[in-house]
Amino acid sequence: MMSQTGKFIVIEGLEGAGKSSAITLVNDLIQQHTGQAPVCTREPGGTPLAEKMRDLVKIADDTDPLCDEAECLLIYAARSQLIANVIKPALAKGQWVLGDRHNLSSLAYQGGGRGLMPLVKAVSEACLAGFTPDLTLYLDIEPRLGLTRAANRGDLDRIEQQAIDFFQRARQTYLQLASQDDSIVVIDASQTMEKVHQDIRRQLQQRLPLLCNRG
Repeated sequence: MMSQTGKFIVIEGLEGAGKSSAITLVNDLIQQHTGQAPVCTREPGGTPLAEKMRDLVKIADDTDPLCDEAECLLIYAARSQLIANVIKPALAKGQWVLGDRHNLSSLAYQGGGRGLMPLVKAVSEACLAGFTPDLTLYLDIEPRLGLTRAANRGDLDRIEQQAIDFFQRARQTYLQLASQDDSIVVIDASQTMEKVHQDIRRQLQQRLPLLCNRG
């Protein structure tokens, strides 16, 4: 049976961490547990307007390079649209929401990677007003391994083309924030997909009942 109060679960990770396959697995596990398919979102994006903002962030334009501050603000604009028009309405109806990235990505990428943590925290507080996921699964991977995997999928987008130091700073921030927040679970994504999925199943078997019991 579905909880009367919807829950928000997010999958996070650097490029090549295996988020797509993890999302498919978690989607199935939520359906098994609640009897209903979750509403699936991605960030930046997830609404028609937010998807246009995603294109601005993801596609490089050498004639008018996107500055770091504008990147940060566009991502929060897209996130605000998604929360207001998709996530919160779904949760209010008792639906579960499964997100491909959320605010932790901004803290890691724009805060840690770009060195804009004061701006990220200020905009986050203004836009989110304390709204947070119920559970986040962070798929942790060494950046060089992750980027090698990502490159094998095809062309890299503007974010994926950043220098390795950028991703190392982002990873350090992810791990630091995860160590301070019990709602963030770290999964070793350098393992085989089978082992990663075993770890995800084990974590959700423990945590989904607890989330439902919160009401």
